[in-house]
Amino acid sequence: MRKILLVSLIAAIFATACATHAALPETQSTITPAVTASSTGTFVPTSTFTLTPPPTATPVPNPMSIIGLRNGEYPGSDVTIVRELDRGLNYRRYYAYYLSEGLKIYALLTIPNGTPPDGGWPAIVFNHGYIPPDVYRTTERYVHYVDEIAKAGYVVFRIDYRGHDQSEGEATGAYGNPGYQIDVLNAVASIKKLPEVNPEKIGMWGHSMGGYLTLRAMVISQDIKVGVIWAGVVASYPDLLYNWRRTGSFTPSPSSRGVGWRTSWIEQYGTPEQNPAFWDSVSANSYLADLSGPLQLHHGTEDEDVPLEFSIRLAEQARAVGRVADLYTYEGDNHNIATNFYTAMGRTIDFFDFILK
Repeated sequence: MRKILLVSLIAAIFATACATHAALPETQSTITPAVTASSTGTFVPTSTFTLTPPPTATPVPNPMSIIGLRNGEYPGSDVTIVRELDRGLNYRRYYAYYLSEGLKIYALLTIPNGTPPDGGWPAIVFNHGYIPPDVYRTTERYVHYVDEIAKAGYVVFRIDYRGHDQSEGEATGAYGNPGYQIDVLNAVASIKKLPEVNPEKIGMWGHSMGGYLTLRAMVISQDIKVGVIWAGVVASYPDLLYNWRRTGSFTPSPSSRGVGWRTSWIEQYGTPEQNPAFWDSVSANSYLADLSGPLQLHHGTEDEDVPLEFSIRLAEQARAVGRVADLYTYEGDNHNIATNFYTAMGRTIDFFDFILK
């Protein structure tokens, strides 16, 4: 008799539930369980379930971001002269070093002869372009470039970057690692400490990769009053990703081979289309309104290493936010602007003189 009553009771409960479900409007959801499915297909209580956002939603901060680099500390050090080199026409040349993150970074230093003007000589931090670190030599590269600027009455500080020649540290490349940029920013702080230098009159010159470092330095630090860039890698990171294919004589060194920033960043952060905020965060072009001074750009039309369009686009972008960006192009000239070297260098020095003297 009890079994009959129990079966009847269960049947009544089931019928009531079915009637209730049938009475719900079509737009109303049914009762939601108090548990939700985990990634393994089992069920876990809602109160203990944590949804992991996709990597593009909240990217891990990248040390190459402009804001991250602005938040860094770049104290530099006193410049230590190791030895004097052969003298220039109206200036003295030295092999010297300074400190960057505890590393000795060597440099070619020039100081004009004579008595400095009131406040000290204006100074140019000189950022050289890519040269395989294992073949780079301090006294063999960009000597003519340095000579022209030094003769014009400037202290020139042409730094070697970490891992180049005798500089300590690893040469990890400029575009996916902040090491070279940190060396540049510490060079600015160091040259300001030199007694012969006016710390309020610091300019920067860069070629190719050195132009990339110069542009970034000028949106990170307000200490650089003027910048000149020859054939610079000055595009946004999406442009570097999609529109930079070198056809010239570029040969990567062993330290720059392997999985590069393009592959690793796309794997970690997604493409520029998937995660534009990240790619903007590492691009100096996103911060051009903060440029610390006017720019002058030079580019040969037959450059096979860096597209002319990079300089054209940078000039347009800088002007669009009210900044000065003069652009000179040289018909038929190459990556080094070899045919028009003296014309380009004359314009460079005139520009430095206008701002710093």
